[in-house]
Amino acid sequence: MKYILNVAQTLLLTYYAYMVEYRAELFLWALSGSLPFILMGIWIKASQTGNIELSAIEFAHYFLSAFIVRQFNVVWVIYEFEKEVIQGKLSPKLLQPIDPVWHHFISHISERFARLPFILGLILLFFALYPQSFWVPSLGQFLLFLFVVILAFILRFIIQYTFALFSFWIERASAIEQIWYLPYIFLSGIIAPLDVFPPLIREFALWTPFPYLVYFPASILVGFPVDIFRSLFMMFLWGTLFFILNRWLWKQGLKQYSGMGA
Repeated sequence: MKYILNVAQTLLLTYYAYMVEYRAELFLWALSGSLPFILMGIWIKASQTGNIELSAIEFAHYFLSAFIVRQFNVVWVIYEFEKEVIQGKLSPKLLQPIDPVWHHFISHISERFARLPFILGLILLFFALYPQSFWVPSLGQFLLFLFVVILAFILRFIIQYTFALFSFWIERASAIEQIWYLPYIFLSGIIAPLDVFPPLIREFALWTPFPYLVYFPASILVGFPVDIFRSLFMMFLWGTLFFILNRWLWKQGLKQYSGMGA
């Protein structure tokens, strides 16, 4: 156990130092996730002119929360893993006593800590521009949000890493992520909270993994009514399914990779 903790600490500090070297790039990455702010203006205007249940303040709270969630669950492992397989850089990592996935997972966690000051700065800027939208969630809401957003990141990571394993068979596994991104944008709650969706579409979305990546944690932070137990069960269900598929693809992929001469 002590060995595992020492390895995790070493990797965390190493990747954190690596991430901090690219502060300007981190700032641009944080800004690239500002799509919810753009959509917020559209929905606030719609709430003032149309027959929509949510108020302008509720839309502001939701899209700020969606922005925060997206900052914590952004994942890019498929692009790194794809490059490692194509360029043969995976081979040295296979000789190490730990699964290569931990390099990617811990680098993502390190990036969260390096990104945190930029996130806080953008949140303060948001409240400075929209002071009427300032609110403080309760301690229970905040702690539940932290727990759920961690689960959302893990689920997002497992899903994308599973897609990344197709790099053993195809050269551009990232194309799978690009196809996946389309329903993700529309059904995850990025473009709008599911509360404004037609009931049939909303119910369909709740059976997919998408709402639990953004809408569910964001709704907890702002206090929207959500079925917490069902949502946690769906996250566990989808996470388990993708994890099983992930481990099977990993075993089969290693056979394919070694068969190519690695």
